[in-house]
This record gives sequence, C-alpha cells and structure tokens, in this order.
Amino acid sequence: MALKQIYSKKCFEGFQKVYEHDSVELKCKMKFGICLPLKAETGKCPVLYWLSGLTCTEQNFITKAGYHQAVTEHDLIVIAPDTSSHGYNIKGEDDSWDFDTSAVFYVNAPEEAWKTNYSMCSYVIDELPKLINASFPADPKKVSILGHFMGDHRALICALKNPRKYKSVSAFSPICNPIVCLGANQSKWEAYDATHLVKSYLDSQLDILIDQGKDDQFLKDGQLLPDSFIAAYAEWKILVVFRLIIHEKLLPVNIHSKFYQRFTTF
Repeated sequence: MALKQIYSKKCFEGFQKVYEHDSVELKCKMKFGICLPLKAETGKCPVLYWLSGLTCTEQNFITKAGYHQAVTEHDLIVIAPDTSSHGYNIKGEDDSWDFDTSAVFYVNAPEEAWKTNYSMCSYVIDELPKLINASFPADPKKVSILGHFMGDHRALICALKNPRKYKSVSAFSPICNPIVCLGANQSKWEAYDATHLVKSYLDSQLDILIDQGKDDQFLKDGQLLPDSFIAAYAEWKILVVFRLIIHEKLLPVNIHSKFYQRFTTF
C-alpha cells in the first residue's frame, strides 16, 4: 500500500511525520501521524496507538500533547490516526456534532447507509497496524493503545475485543457505557460497549489505567459512567487502576510522567 509523506519535522532526537494513504476499509484517503525515535533508525521499537476524541483529526495529539521528548527518552513509536473517514456526503452524516463525520466512535457501522464506508473499527485494529508494521520498524509484539473521550472508548474496546494484542490500555475521561448513543438496536451495540465486554473478558495479561477529571462536565452530565465500568470488573482477575483527578492543574506533568513510565515497561 503506497504511502505519501505530507511532512517530516525534527523533534528532539526523532521525527514527527504525517502520511496519507488510500484506505481499503474506508474507501477514502486517510492521514496518520507517526513519531519515530532515534532508535528507530537502527532497530524495532514498541508502538503506542493514540485515538483522539470527538471532532478531532490526527493533528490534535501532534500539536497539543507535548509527547515528543518522551518518545525519544523511551524509544517509542507513537501513531495518531485521524478519527474518522471523510468525503462521502451521506445524508444526515453531519446533523449532530457528537455523531457525525468526526464522531464515529471507531466502530463498524451496521446500518445500510453507513456500513460501506464507516469501518473505523477494522481500520484501527487491522488495516492501519498492518500498514505500520510493513512500513516502519515497529515491534508487533510490543503494542499498547490509549486515547481520550471517544478515543478512550475505542481504546478500551480494542483491548477487550482482542486479548493479548495489546500490552496495556490507558483511558483519559473515557465514555465507559455508551450503548444509548450508538444506534437504535441496543443489543447490536453491546459488542462496542466496554462495560458489557468487560463482563466476559477472560485474559489476565492486560493492564488498564483510567484517569478521570472530577470536574469534567461530561462526567457530571452522566455521559461517561466510569462507575458502571468499575462495577462490571469488580470480580475481574486483572489489574485496573482508576484515578480521579481532583485538580486539573496537577494533570500535565505528574500524570503524563507516570503514564510514560507505565506504558514503556514491556
């Protein structure tokens, strides 16, 4: 599959690049960011997939997260794909900001009008990793995933639906029980709901970290529901760490530092 480099910028001792390619799953051009450490020039490196939230593109994490120094320090390859496929002009696809062309929840749409093009689940789990492994010095045995809000929901689903594919999963303000907003037939969407999936998850070789801001308005409005997820894994034989952040001003340095230490222990 041909890759077109959009740009390449030196960041600390590595490079931040953005590529474009024709997606087989989504039937459109897709972009993804990839940050490569210096070590990638001489050998394979662990891979971290980041999934952004509602209304984002691949640029949000690249420009706002400030992760480039940590990539160099820990010899990580970090992948940041776009959140959604684009350009189909399907009737109604942009009627709502929280369920449109930038808010597809990384799922494979089952309904007729959408299923031909909206296959972000298959893209994130299968197509993109195969492309990364074939084109860059990525170690397919050392892979973790994380994201924010809508992306956190997808990160949890990816890990829970694919035992042993990921070493760990981290979620920042995740939508933990989104079944009510993903379709008319709720029973079909249980396969994309972390709170439902965790009840039948059998693998014990996965670490989960959830960070949640106490003053998050979406939490207050009852849209994130981490308590439902916590209750579902109450008897689950697996390491799950939930941290409620009381003061957001403590988040940028301390949480990110602990995060990188955790996710680079493969």
